[in-house]
Amino acid sequence: MKRLLQWLRRWALRFILSFVALTVVLTLPLRWIDPVGSAFMLLDRLTTDHAIQHDWVPMAEISPNLALAVIAAEDQNFPRHHGFDLREIRAAVETHRQGGRLRGASTISQQLARNLYLWPHRSWVRKGLEFWFTLPLELLLSKQRMLEIYLNVAEFGPGIYGAEAAAQFHFGKSASALTEHEAALLAAVLPAPKQFDASDPSPSLLERQRWIIGQMNNLGHDWLP
Repeated sequence: MKRLLQWLRRWALRFILSFVALTVVLTLPLRWIDPVGSAFMLLDRLTTDHAIQHDWVPMAEISPNLALAVIAAEDQNFPRHHGFDLREIRAAVETHRQGGRLRGASTISQQLARNLYLWPHRSWVRKGLEFWFTLPLELLLSKQRMLEIYLNVAEFGPGIYGAEAAAQFHFGKSASALTEHEAALLAAVLPAPKQFDASDPSPSLLERQRWIIGQMNNLGHDWLP
């Protein structure tokens, strides 16, 4: 039994070290190399019939309006936290304890980890892996680089990935030319990009757009990392 436990410990240590090494190998190159896609894109290609639209553009070719709109909509503490917004997590837990719907409290960092490496459907396994992959993203990449990658891999409609494809599809213009209102409308679809349509916004989507614009004005462009 003692030898078996020693063997199990050795293999567990090897597995952990191998997983850590794999995580670093997957993450560190992103400091310099643009990802050609994401796990979400791959799953979309394999499980749906619609075409994937995706064109990578550098941050300099994405309107600051969209960067600010996404932060205002999804993670207002993004420039300050280290991957996890503990205040939002506590608020979500407290809301659930009081009988409210359990809402997500994922940061942009966590969403990026999910998009790059994992899958859309919620589970405790995915949440644990999301937590794990968020750590090296925060340790190895700058906030500016994470935001650049996120804006290029986030889904803004069925099969529409990244700022450039979204801007061209919904507004017939480049991502660099997005106005405040257009950027806020794109950011508004992020919670459910397969349900919301920025080309034909519902009243609830327009209401969320107005809220995002208000948050953008409160934060200001100086809030961008």
